[in-house]
Parts: sequence; C-alpha cells; structure tokens
Amino acid sequence: MRHLFTTAFCLVLGLGPAAAQDSLTLGMVLEPPNLDPTAGAAAAIDEVVYANLFEGLTRIGPDGAVLPALAETWDVNETATEYVFHLRAGVTFHDGTALDAGDVKFTLDRARAEDSTNAQKGLFAGIGAVEVIGPLTVRVRLSTPNGNFPFNMAWGDAVILAPESAAQAATAPVGTGPFAFARWVQGDRVELIRNENYWGETPALKRAIFKFIPDPSAAFAALMAGDVDAFPNFPAPETLEQFRADPRFSVIVGTTEGETILAMNNARPPLDDIRVRKAIAHAIDRQDIVDGAMFGYGTPIGTHFAPHNPDYLDLTGLSPHAPDTARALLEEAGQTDLTLRLMLPPPSYARRGGEILAAQLRAVGIGTEIINLEWAQWLEQVFKGKDFDLTIVSHTEPADIGIYARPDYYFQYAKPEFADLMARLDATTAPQERSTLLQAAQRMIAGDHVNGYLFQLAKTGVANSKIRGLWENAPTQANDLTAVYWEE
Repeated sequence: MRHLFTTAFCLVLGLGPAAAQDSLTLGMVLEPPNLDPTAGAAAAIDEVVYANLFEGLTRIGPDGAVLPALAETWDVNETATEYVFHLRAGVTFHDGTALDAGDVKFTLDRARAEDSTNAQKGLFAGIGAVEVIGPLTVRVRLSTPNGNFPFNMAWGDAVILAPESAAQAATAPVGTGPFAFARWVQGDRVELIRNENYWGETPALKRAIFKFIPDPSAAFAALMAGDVDAFPNFPAPETLEQFRADPRFSVIVGTTEGETILAMNNARPPLDDIRVRKAIAHAIDRQDIVDGAMFGYGTPIGTHFAPHNPDYLDLTGLSPHAPDTARALLEEAGQTDLTLRLMLPPPSYARRGGEILAAQLRAVGIGTEIINLEWAQWLEQVFKGKDFDLTIVSHTEPADIGIYARPDYYFQYAKPEFADLMARLDATTAPQERSTLLQAAQRMIAGDHVNGYLFQLAKTGVANSKIRGLWENAPTQANDLTAVYWEE
C-alpha cells in the first residue's frame, strides 16, 4: 500500500504522467484520542470527522454562519423556548439505516443524560424535553429561552448518532456525512472513503487520509517530499516564507476561534489569590510570545474572545507587560519564593510559547517546573483531573466564553456573577442586549485575571498549489473536505 501512495504523490508533483487526482492526504499535528465528537474534548476529533463523517441538525459554514444540515428547516416560538426541527428526507447512515426523528431524540437525550461523557454538556443543559412528533419532525422544549440554540446544535459535540451504532463511534464511527470511515492505523493515520449514497452533493474526493505528524520539522519535510498534500494547521510558521517562494505550494493564512491562554488553576493556592494571577498577567509579554513562538502569526488578546467577532473588546490594556507591578503584587501576596508547575501539551504554540513564558515569569521571581505531556496525558491529568498549576492551550471551540460559568471546568473559576451573566445571555434574543452581556462577560474575566490571555491563534496552512476548496479561516475546529478538489 505504501508504494501505491508513493506513486500517487509522484504524479501530484509532476514526476510521472498526469492523472486526475481523487484522493488527498492531509497533515495534522495531533492524533485524536478517539473519533466520537460527542464523547471527547480534543479538537483533533472534530478536525477529522466534523462535516466529513458526522453531521448535526445544523452546521457552521466556512464564514461562521449557522447553516441547515440534517435539519432542512426549523421553527422557533416567540420566547425562544421551543424549536421544531424538520429533518431532510432520504438521509441514511453509512451502515444503511435511515435517519429519523428517533435518532435525534436519542442523541440529545444521550448528551444531556446524567452519566453523559459529552465534553460540552452545557450545550444541552437547557433542554427540558425532546419529543418525536413525526418520522422526520422533532420538538425541543427548553427550560429557559435560548436564541442561540441553532448555533449550539452546530457544534461537533451535537452531531447526530444512531442508537444502533453509537457505542462504536470512538473507534468505528458511523455517521451520515459525505465520507465514511475506512480504517484507523493508530499512531499514523485515519482513512475515510467517499459515501456514494450521500444525501447531498457528492464530494470530488474518493479518499481522504489524515496523517498525524506532531514534529514541526517532520511536517515541513513531509510537505516538501509530497508525503502529505496539505497541512491546514501547519506547525512550523518559520518556514512559511520558504513555501511562499516555491510555486508548488500555496500558503493559506486566516483566522481561527483559538484563544490561546495561559490557563491557571483558580482553586489551587496560591492561584486562588487574584493578586498572584494578576502578577502573572503583568509578567506576560504577549507580543514577545507571538514573535518568538509563532514568528509573528497571532493577535494579542486580553480576554477569552475572538478579535474578529463583532462583540470583541480589546482589553489587553488591563494586563500590560509590567514586571515591576508583577513583583509588587507578589510581594503584597507574600509569594516572593514561588515555583509553579507548567504543563505543556504537544502543539508548538504550547511547547515554544512555554519556554518563552517561563523566562518571563522567572524575570519577576516566579519559577516554573516545565512538564511536557502527550495529548492523552494532558486530557487526563489537566482537563479531567485538574492536577496542574499552569498550562498553555488554545481553545478552538467557537464563541465559547460560556465555559467560564461551568463549576467543574478545569481552571475552576465559576464565579456566581459570571454564571448569572451567561444565564441572562441564554434568555436573551435581542442582538444589542446580547452584545452588552457578552462585553460585560469579557470585562469580568479579564478583570478577575482568571487566566493569562495570550493571543488568538492564526490559521497558517500550506497546500499543494493545485488543491482548491480548503477553508481559509477556521470558524470551528474542522477540516471540511466537502468542497475540496484537485485542479486539472
């Protein structure tokens, strides 16, 4: 099989006779821990399956708009407490079973159940009841108004599964999307094949291979050798100019939803003291991290909100780089001899950024013990176990400021006043009022210095110059291949 792939790549690079291309090998930094987006927090899951293998009632388009998906239309009452979704006719799962309203009820009830392992249970918390009112019609009754419910249903965590195959979704997923699962060679790649019975427009690609290459140098070499055709989230931005100068490649730079933060364990002393968190915030030189770790690609942020969002506030002025202020705050808090554990997951923004950040903290008198973790370890120890002091991670879920209201979330903030803001936001449909509440929420977490807000992750991709249809921006964590094709 490897020799067949090598032959294909030689044809792409013009080393053999021209041939129409109908397969694509895509590079990814991280391997997903499983393939069930309804039972895992890792962004890498959605990067493989969102819009490709699994679909929800709604979906997020390349411009960030909420679009119809398995629900062709929906109705909402005046108080935004009742939604009726009308499903498309003729949709089947990859195993041949027909999609119906019962599958939607099963999925939503499973996600909101007490024993649910869904990483975004908050998306479903307001659901009071899910009712099947026809073979292709579902009514969702909410306990409180939520004008944002169609957006919630567009998350990867809300894709529709069938009760017959949900249990196998982690390793052998069965969805309704334009591509079906072929195989997973763990430690190397996931392969998808075209769903010839897809309800929508048939994709141009017959096969898609997601190849996992965590090392930036290896990612560069794989692209140059043609071992991968595209790397939408390329981990070695220092080499982008080299690719720009090579006509075989296109460099694609856009925005993401990825707020890259220095997350702090707000429940663990001494980080439960706002003076210590504020001192850390003032020790950070954001631009230095962007320049040193990301080679200038990234936008400094002062709160957990994407700069391209129309409701964004630039609050970087609340925590400017001010080492003297940081030292004074530490002395006031009685923490002049402080060492904290800094847990770093594999992405280069974390590993490279962590080294720079450690030097910045050391300059104000805070020592760090750097602990490099593999992704599965990070999810288990930091995200689930909350056994950490500091960590660097990019939150790539769209419009996810609501995570700060969750009492069990890993940085353990959950201020009652913030939870009240989010409850009022959920109950509001008026755009101006929603904007006011979102801006108040941004100010609150910035003023409480819940985390150190570093930068908005840029989307820096490299692809064979003949590939068309890859997303420029990343309004959600996806490598949507539905419109991707090779130009003849």
